[in-house]
Amino acid sequence: MEKMRQYIRNIIRSLQIADHMTYVTYPLIKENRLLLKVFDEIYNAIKLCIEIILNQEEGENEFRLIPNSFNSFFNNYAKDYGLNNEQIKSLIEIIELNKKHKNSAMEFSRDCNIVILSDNLTTRVLDIWIIKQYLLLAKEFFVNVSKRIGTKV
Repeated sequence: MEKMRQYIRNIIRSLQIADHMTYVTYPLIKENRLLLKVFDEIYNAIKLCIEIILNQEEGENEFRLIPNSFNSFFNNYAKDYGLNNEQIKSLIEIIELNKKHKNSAMEFSRDCNIVILSDNLTTRVLDIWIIKQYLLLAKEFFVNVSKRIGTKV
């Protein structure tokens, strides 16, 4: 139980950091590299929510990182947590973008965007509008998870 509380505190912290950087810090200093940090915080919150769900649903007494947890979550539990098809698609997009970001050959700033270049020379672009959409999705997801597992936000 204490481990779950720690996960929830970490999720709240990640969402607060992402929110503050998105709506206060970024508009003030306009540094595009901040978008990657915000994206990392959003991804972390989503990943922890999924870990909580899987540990809760699979009846584990000990919280642990479950390998290949994303596939199990999307195949078995996503609809149970109030996610519609568009939200599921966006969560998968965030997870795949994080993989590309971590394995990226190069990332650079152009105009008001961050461009992530993968090994096969495909590009993905992050801008403040996309970050705001991802942040809103992560917050909604956390609220749904909190309601379902019976914690107060």
